Amino acid sequence: MNSILEVKDLSKTYRSGERSLTVLDRVNFSIAAGDTCAIVGPSGSGKTTLLGLCAGLDRASSGSVILNGVRLDNLSEDQRAEVRNLHVGFIFQSFNLMPTLTALENVMVPLELRREKNAARRSMELLEKVGLAERRNHYPTQLSGGEQQRVSIARAFSNQPKILFADEPTGNLDEDTGAHIENLIFELNREAGTTLVVVTHDLELAEKTGRIIQIRGGKIAYDSFETGSMQLRP
Repeated sequence: MNSILEVKDLSKTYRSGERSLTVLDRVNFSIAAGDTCAIVGPSGSGKTTLLGLCAGLDRASSGSVILNGVRLDNLSEDQRAEVRNLHVGFIFQSFNLMPTLTALENVMVPLELRREKNAARRSMELLEKVGLAERRNHYPTQLSGGEQQRVSIARAFSNQPKILFADEPTGNLDEDTGAHIENLIFELNREAGTTLVVVTHDLELAEKTGRIIQIRGGKIAYDSFETGSMQLRP
């Protein structure tokens, strides 16, 4: 298997004085390039923490993350940011758009950080793909929740990421809008051939991926890759 993401004995413990809370406990898995995977579990199970560690947004207490061949463990914050900008796309539940930038300018941000030529043209092409070409000069406050998420999807794909992390991408949307966003993510993902990792409470969304990993109490309780079945344990 040509792994784009390898997680080895990954643990995360938060300490406050003499107290400690282990959120993740020796988690192991790998994901092949081009695969789609959902990480599911109850609130507080550690799935969002796991996503942040895999994406290099945070540093583990122990264990390692290898992202597209780069070991993240000992990198500085700036070095991890560089890896993210080169290889990673993000879609967040809260959209995370910059309020002082237009839709087009928000999509352009990752490209401008990389000093890419033709950033505006590529960003415009992506806005067209998500159906927002006519809203390119609107600011986030002038867009609906669904439109803001479509902008964030365009931004996530703008730097042609090797892997896309989506954290509850439909969590703030109504059912119909959420369904449209899901279809858009999977459509663009197939077109780009990007690896997709989704954290979600929505089992219907999870079942649209090729693999489900269930987290409970900071440990992997179920992995459909290991069992050969997408049927979650009760």
